[in-house]
Amino acid sequence: MQRFIQRAQHLRHRQTSAEALLWQALRNRKLSDWKFRRQHPIDRYVVDFVCLDAKLILEVDGATHSTGDEIRQDEERTRVLEICGYHVIRFANAEIYDNLDGVMETILAELERRIHL
Repeated sequence: MQRFIQRAQHLRHRQTSAEALLWQALRNRKLSDWKFRRQHPIDRYVVDFVCLDAKLILEVDGATHSTGDEIRQDEERTRVLEICGYHVIRFANAEIYDNLDGVMETILAELERRIHL
């Protein structure tokens, strides 16, 4: 577990610009008072963002998530996280840069849906 915590700390210091932009919109309960954590270890993965109360994971995907191998790895990662009881939403960097308001609306809608399950 210590290995995952160290990896999470490392990733927090090396976030992408898309992750930084989304984090600024989520941090300090800015989205309807929902608490998010960034670069948080769950099972054998470190997820980009998670709302533990809603069991919602947000993954930010850059260009490195476009090959067949990487897509299969992302699918396996999502499968494992869903087995752990989480729902995963993926956003491309471009979505965050070009439509942050729409991304935030999508996240809020999913948070509200999850509390009514």
